[in-house]
Amino acid sequence: MTAQPEQRQQHKPRAGESSTMDAVRLRRVNHWLAQGLGGELADLYVESRETSTAEAHRSRSRQDFLNRLTGDIRRPGFAMVIAETDHLVGCAFGFPVCSDGFWWLGFDGPLPQGLEQLTASGGVFAITDILVRPHPQDQDVACRLQERLLSDHQASLGATLVDPDDHPTRTSLRSWGWLDVGEVWRPAGPTMFRALVLPVGERTTARLEGLAHDAWSRWPT
Repeated sequence: MTAQPEQRQQHKPRAGESSTMDAVRLRRVNHWLAQGLGGELADLYVESRETSTAEAHRSRSRQDFLNRLTGDIRRPGFAMVIAETDHLVGCAFGFPVCSDGFWWLGFDGPLPQGLEQLTASGGVFAITDILVRPHPQDQDVACRLQERLLSDHQASLGATLVDPDDHPTRTSLRSWGWLDVGEVWRPAGPTMFRALVLPVGERTTARLEGLAHDAWSRWPT
């Protein structure tokens, strides 16, 4: 998951100047189009990271992203929404979480009932990346992208896994409404991730409020 760490001040257009948000268009693309956009998406990923200017690092990050994107595109139900003006400014993509709960494998402790029920009903959608090119209203673009991706799939809950050391991404996600609900261990590493969820609608938010509060008390930032 990639995100911008800063919450920038909202750009107020001068008289006669259209706002960035007015110019941004959202468009859903299928897996064929996503494959064709691979190069542009990788450039967007590198620019959105802003972690290093070292060419070797940028090259590795770019290829790692392309490998992950290729793997996600092959998943059943893969979907992507892009934000564009006269060029690509952002994207969000992911896939539906299977009702068998396999996505939550390695969750630290018993899977909370709210997450288990939402997963079993097919209402969870995993957002594996949100990329936004830095500009004054990147936070608004990111929120629109995640909302559109989840609404297109009638999901009740978004879910993602984040490297616990990636504090900028976690900070951005929380500013966009995501809740930290615990740890997930992946046996291949073994690697630990922070699990974050984005409830859709008041009912889902209410069901997860206690879970999120408990997670914060057990796993402070």
